Amino acid sequence: MATAEVERKRGQLAALSIAVVVVLVGVPLWWRTTETYRAWLPVNQINELAELQLQLSVDVEVVFSRGTLMPEQQKKVPFTRTQEEAQKVDDDTTLRYRYESKYRTANIMEEDALKQPTAAEADLSLHTLSASPCGSVVVYVIPETSVLLPQGVDVYIGHRRTAVLRMGAPMSVGKNHKQLLAHLEPRITQVVQVMSFSHTDITAALSDRVRLSPGSKESLADSMRSFKSSPGYEITFSLLNPDPKSHRLDWDIEGAVHSYIQPLLTKLAPLANFSIDSQILYYAMLGVNPRFDSSLEAYTLNADSLAHVINPVEARLGSNAASSNPVLNFLLYVPDAHHSPLYIHDHQKQPVASNAFHSPRWGGIMVYNVNDLYGRGETPLPVNININMEKVMGVFLAQLRLMLGVQSSPAPPGFLVEPCGGAGLADWELDRLMWSRTVENVATATTTITSLAQLLDQIGNILCSLSFAGSVNLFHYINNKLGTVTSLQLAVAELEAGNLGFALQYSKEAILASERAFFDPSLLHLLYFPDDQKFAIYIPLFLPMCVPILLSLIKIASEARQRRKLKQSKKD
Repeated sequence: MATAEVERKRGQLAALSIAVVVVLVGVPLWWRTTETYRAWLPVNQINELAELQLQLSVDVEVVFSRGTLMPEQQKKVPFTRTQEEAQKVDDDTTLRYRYESKYRTANIMEEDALKQPTAAEADLSLHTLSASPCGSVVVYVIPETSVLLPQGVDVYIGHRRTAVLRMGAPMSVGKNHKQLLAHLEPRITQVVQVMSFSHTDITAALSDRVRLSPGSKESLADSMRSFKSSPGYEITFSLLNPDPKSHRLDWDIEGAVHSYIQPLLTKLAPLANFSIDSQILYYAMLGVNPRFDSSLEAYTLNADSLAHVINPVEARLGSNAASSNPVLNFLLYVPDAHHSPLYIHDHQKQPVASNAFHSPRWGGIMVYNVNDLYGRGETPLPVNININMEKVMGVFLAQLRLMLGVQSSPAPPGFLVEPCGGAGLADWELDRLMWSRTVENVATATTTITSLAQLLDQIGNILCSLSFAGSVNLFHYINNKLGTVTSLQLAVAELEAGNLGFALQYSKEAILASERAFFDPSLLHLLYFPDDQKFAIYIPLFLPMCVPILLSLIKIASEARQRRKLKQSKKD
């Protein structure tokens, strides 16, 4: 009996020991080794970024030339004045604008520059003296009697970041500096909105994040016309020759790109990388039969039929599968002899001056008529035709500016804006585009990273690897790059400090890191692992082990209950 009792107790202790080991060691070890790995993510900082609060700071320098200030006003110069404005776009988006204006008098060299015969020469001379930093605006105030500006022009804006403003009559300006500021500040605000940004431009850059008001439809149309911000763009120039038997076309596309397109792309280098290629497509038709207009003795394409032109042509263009960058297509179509001349008409049935049209976020097509180059009927075919690339590139350059978002706000009355000329882009136009692109990048990266955080919170079996966490967190240790959160924080801080160049660079890094995190392939490793497969794996593993342990524990508990009843009965 004693031996049997010892064996019974030994069996109970063995069962209890196994149960304790399974519960305290086996289950935690199994749980730890089979759980979905999730690296640490800065959830609190991501939630803070969900409420987008941007402050855009612009440094404005106002320089008074000789003869613009009264003696009492000169005593107050130099001085600094700060203006702030807040605009609530929606419940989660707030924009603040800060204008720090520094007022001073012109030095001797600036006075000499303002004595140039024309405003354009003065603008060049002032730029030679000192280059203004990116994102800043310098306004030179000249007296009303100055002949630098033409009659009827109050403000001149050149190719740089400087503007020339004509001061009003002394009687209308006032004698003290408060009256002076009351007269100048509204006009300086107009200059800053033309040369840097306006609230409408910044709101249009947030079109993917917020719903625009009905009054912003024009800006919404402009933003939909241009391509979204991207780290790179592919530009393709195509020459369509539908009838090689009629004409042999020669175009100096390489020289034309170097002369007309490359200066613009060089100035846009801080925004994105560009690659250019060209091709010639033979027997490429528009896909729409033009109508013959007997009154014009020419063929016409109406505005309603232009939408049907692109699809048949696009099938012949091909695609660059090696790159994920957007493609800007520019097509030059030379009609065949049987459909020439060919003119494009607008919705009012009037000929389009450029004989070209563009499609939003796709590119543009220009029709180039050569019927007057065939000569008389005895001219042998095919006719050798040299295309006037200056005429063609002028149209393509204007379309390229629209596609890339280079859009200037309408100048107020009394403003004279110098055409960009051969440079293709003025310095202040580049600043306007950089402001919009920076805000767009910050908004897009914020939306991407917050959406990803919500997705991870809702779906528990998404794997978060170290590489993925590095793209989201403060620093990517594998690629030695800043993470999305840090890049966004730095971009917002640089915008607040008025450092537009650094803000753009950090916003580009933020959007690249956010896209890299959102499309990380490791997120899908366990996403489609259904629960029935988990039961199919774990039941054969745990059931044979757990049944004996459970039965032993039940037996031990039953025996313990019987012993308590026996002791209780003996006491009674």
